[in-house]
Amino acid sequence: MPPLSELMMFSAALIAAGAVSGLLAGLFGVGGGAILVPVFYQVYGLLGVPDTVRTHIAVGTSLAIIVPTSIRSFQAHRARGAVDMQVLRDWVIWIPAGTILASVVAAYVSGEFLRVVFMMLMLLIAFKMFFNQEHWRLGTEMPGGVLNGLAGGTIGLLSGLMGVGGGTLTNLWMTLWNRTVHQAVATSSGVGVLISIPGLLGYIWAGWGGPDLPPFSTGFINWITVVLVIPLSLFFAPYGARLAHQLSRRQLEVCFAIFLLVIAVRFAVSLF
Repeated sequence: MPPLSELMMFSAALIAAGAVSGLLAGLFGVGGGAILVPVFYQVYGLLGVPDTVRTHIAVGTSLAIIVPTSIRSFQAHRARGAVDMQVLRDWVIWIPAGTILASVVAAYVSGEFLRVVFMMLMLLIAFKMFFNQEHWRLGTEMPGGVLNGLAGGTIGLLSGLMGVGGGTLTNLWMTLWNRTVHQAVATSSGVGVLISIPGLLGYIWAGWGGPDLPPFSTGFINWITVVLVIPLSLFFAPYGARLAHQLSRRQLEVCFAIFLLVIAVRFAVSLF
């Protein structure tokens, strides 16, 4: 059992992380993974978690936290009839398979590799936010069959490596095929369920029995973080949402893009 003082310091830092992540998630309208991972990475660094497992735990714990929020969001969107259930049925095998593959990869790659993946995708999303154009389309109808399945598998793989619920990537794919952003957001909530549950189980397996894990961890999932962050994130999210309503959509896009660029630069610096 670690010293009480160490547990108190760890808990206090995570309480602050939960408040910040909830505020930013509400402000930028995302599920939180893109915010939770860099926040956890910073907190675990301050608390002395070794670099060998630091990124892995940040990613795995983020996926664990997304489980209840994604289920709740999916239920709400489905009740309104906004979810494209056919898209989810087409991806019900592909996305979990991609996410499980991500956990297998995470078991064998370094934290630096995971940070590079996160950094590159943050740069891609930031580019889209900065230069978003409504006329950017690949076609008028989403493809079916293997192409759409591979897209789902890729969303699961990249989201599993990043510790996110797949919302941004799903929105990008669906809107490029002429789907409305509202339908894309609603369907993304179901994608979050397909990613977070196998991701949680996969990251437990990937880190099972590993060295250097912080207190109360099962594999790459830290349960102190999960217990502290979920209620605080849910509590502070409305305050961020209130602030978001004072900004225009374009202002929010630019602010989020700047935030992602800062995170990408921070991860780039950590590689040297």
